[in-house]
Amino acid sequence: MTATDRSIELITAAAQAAADRLAHDIIAYDVSDVLSITDAFLLASAPNDRQVKSIVDEIEERLNKELGAKPVRREGDRDARWILLDYVDIVVHVQHSEERVFYALERLWKDCPELPLPDDAMKTRGKAAEHAELTGADETDGELS
Repeated sequence: MTATDRSIELITAAAQAAADRLAHDIIAYDVSDVLSITDAFLLASAPNDRQVKSIVDEIEERLNKELGAKPVRREGDRDARWILLDYVDIVVHVQHSEERVFYALERLWKDCPELPLPDDAMKTRGKAAEHAELTGADETDGELS
């Protein structure tokens, strides 16, 4: 089984919205073969809580406006360290860079096929490490690229 056309449409729009809000290390996985509850995961990160919220708000607004999709669940708003948007067909994870490194979701889903993303989203790969280097933060524990 593979992700549906609708799931890919949602992932593509969400990835572009995240890239437009300067998310780091955007990646999507087709998890339909290993999970029965959703088709795909989108992962993105940001270096601060305010940007995490901004990315999530943009994704939510864009999917609603362009595709008529609203999340059935939104979790993690209080701390804005890891916000999850559940659209049933897809699940979007936007994490603070520190949480992204610590939880390393890429390691959990690395055996699942990666979904193609818009060029703007692909260009975000390695941005977390680049940002950490510029700010002197330590990102060496995670595999974000």
